[in-house]
Amino acid sequence: MNENCRLATALADRVRGAREELTRRWLERIAARVEIHPNRVFPTNELLDHVPLLMDRIADYLENASDEITADAPVTGKAIELGELRWSQGFDAHEILKEYEILGGVLFAFLVRTVDEIDQECPRSELLSCAHRVFRAVSVIQQVTTTHYLRLAAERVSEREQRLRGFNRMVTHELKNRISSVLGAGQLLADPEIASSEAQRARFAQMVVQNAEGMQAVLGNLLELSRTDPDARQQRNVPLPRVAAEVCRQLREMASSRGVAVRMRDLPEVEVNAAALELALTNYVSNAIKYADPGREERWVEVVGRLAGMDEGGTTCELVIEVRDNGLGVPQEKREQLFTRFYRAHGDTVTGVEGTGLGLSIVRETVEAMGGRAWAEFNGGEGSRFCISIPCRREVDRVAAQEPAMV
Repeated sequence: MNENCRLATALADRVRGAREELTRRWLERIAARVEIHPNRVFPTNELLDHVPLLMDRIADYLENASDEITADAPVTGKAIELGELRWSQGFDAHEILKEYEILGGVLFAFLVRTVDEIDQECPRSELLSCAHRVFRAVSVIQQVTTTHYLRLAAERVSEREQRLRGFNRMVTHELKNRISSVLGAGQLLADPEIASSEAQRARFAQMVVQNAEGMQAVLGNLLELSRTDPDARQQRNVPLPRVAAEVCRQLREMASSRGVAVRMRDLPEVEVNAAALELALTNYVSNAIKYADPGREERWVEVVGRLAGMDEGGTTCELVIEVRDNGLGVPQEKREQLFTRFYRAHGDTVTGVEGTGLGLSIVRETVEAMGGRAWAEFNGGEGSRFCISIPCRREVDRVAAQEPAMV
């Protein structure tokens, strides 16, 4: 094809002149296919500005095929940036491919409407060559975005594999110790010379029961963790108040036996991943009950929530859930390790409380898999606030965050 094809030059000029309109059409069609607010498809001015740059770069290649799109071109950097954004927003690879398919469709529809308005004669081969250039330009940019997205996905898989290996090693160690304790206590219990009194037999039997309960807790945590899946397509979403009510119901007897009042307050009516949030809240609330202050006349645990973090454009928000209590708290020197696997802050100071030290680490890993975070706050030496924040996923949640809070 002639590099100076006047039709190609004219079509390229039309694309440059209509780049804002083409950007708007692309944005609208993407927003119609995904479950995020249109303002979040390109959430910053810098990202929004890169779309006309894509249009200009496609127009340049349409006009001159020797002007190849290279790895160091500015448009390539923008395509990589878009891949990182789509990764953070939870898109899958199919959605990214579809996004560029939509871009190609918008461009071809525009060129079909435009080509008959251009008074330039050209061979049919040149017309087909123009179409091929547009297709190639879109494909190259799509490849850059998708490749970066897949690289991030591969890194996430590798990271999870490493964490899983470490997790399996620690769980194996914990279960091995528990089984050894059960076997040892059982053997002592079976020896009439050692377990010669009722008190001794009761002590060995209690060791068996406590370690069996510990193993049951480990396996229960693993089972719950296996039910959570960061893939939104596999989630069962239910209103947050319903999840919190179920957690309170399950822990009712435990709370009653320790004289702890558990209550819910100000929980937004937003949908959440049922398995993940139930796992997290169960760990938080059960810990608060376990470590209630026996010296207090009134002992309580509260589950409260709010929608926060709304930016100026009203496009992003986060759901924050807090489990508050007036219990023993956590010593200052032990707070940094709270979410470390197998760590128990009160293991050497509070008796009669069994645990594996896995709960908080599982909470953190589960919440982070949903793009959120888990942490703890303390007010002096009394009581605790264990918190979770996860990003709002749906437009109705963002609307709720803009409405006045109910007191």
